[in-house]
Amino acid sequence: MTIKFDKVHGSGNTFYLHEEMPNVTYNWPLTAKHMCDSTLNNGADGLLIISESTVADAKMRVYNADGSEASMCGNGLRCVARYVLTKLGKSTATIETMKAVLFVQKVKPIYKNIDTYSVEISPVSVELPSLPMSYQNKQELINIVIPEFSNSITFTAVSVPNPHLIGIVPIQYIEDIQFQEQLSSSLNRENDYFKDGVNVSFVHPVDEDSIFVRTYERGVGFTNACGTAMTASALVSATIKLVPFGEVTVYNPGGFVKCLIEEKDKKLNLSLIGNATFFAEYTGELTETGEFKIHTSIIHDQEIAEYNELQNVAQQKIKDGWSK
Repeated sequence: MTIKFDKVHGSGNTFYLHEEMPNVTYNWPLTAKHMCDSTLNNGADGLLIISESTVADAKMRVYNADGSEASMCGNGLRCVARYVLTKLGKSTATIETMKAVLFVQKVKPIYKNIDTYSVEISPVSVELPSLPMSYQNKQELINIVIPEFSNSITFTAVSVPNPHLIGIVPIQYIEDIQFQEQLSSSLNRENDYFKDGVNVSFVHPVDEDSIFVRTYERGVGFTNACGTAMTASALVSATIKLVPFGEVTVYNPGGFVKCLIEEKDKKLNLSLIGNATFFAEYTGELTETGEFKIHTSIIHDQEIAEYNELQNVAQQKIKDGWSK
């Protein structure tokens, strides 16, 4: 049977996206492993599957490059939002994810005419069992040094709902990724702290209301961007007064997003705002072993060019911020 996949990205975080037919099943974990292989059409970070929902306008499932399923993906959700809103001819909708039904909407472009969407990020918790994380019988870890990880970096643990360990670091840890890779790798194999692994982000300020984030993503490795990690990093940065609450610009290796961090009646409301770029479309046959045999492809050159321009602007903003 012929099947179609869009290739999409949010902040350079790439995915294959497919709307599955009712009563048609595939082995999506195996498919994700095959399609995300970097030797095949440059691979991808994950696979997004859209299906019918009984509680929302649509349902999203997210499979990482290693075939594991993630509970949420902020960059992927923006791409799903674009697909669903375009199909429904609406500007707002709700999307069912593993742990919550989330509000999404089309908003004014983040840069020139780039398709931009705002998505709700929820639920949020700093309670260690929500990650889950175990450390000295503590219930939360907010901006503290964890000697077992580093003697100089302060860390915060938060789930949104994916588990994140956010480190506020000096510039040398951004310029040289070796330490971050070593720490992240150790926390994503058998360890005493995170039984299910964790996303590890290193954060450094760019200016008074913007930060740079690099993320080692559980099940993926280093990625251009991770939506929930950028939101969690913005939240942590605002909490420790590195940036003010409100709209925070978050730069990353793949571009930039805006994170809206609001606190009302002791409740946090988080939104992730950024591009949803559809840069290719593939049709072909999907085998029982999860291999996708491409018959035809369409490349959206204009969307690629527009986002490349945004990326160049973002890189210059970072250089300008760090040169002051």
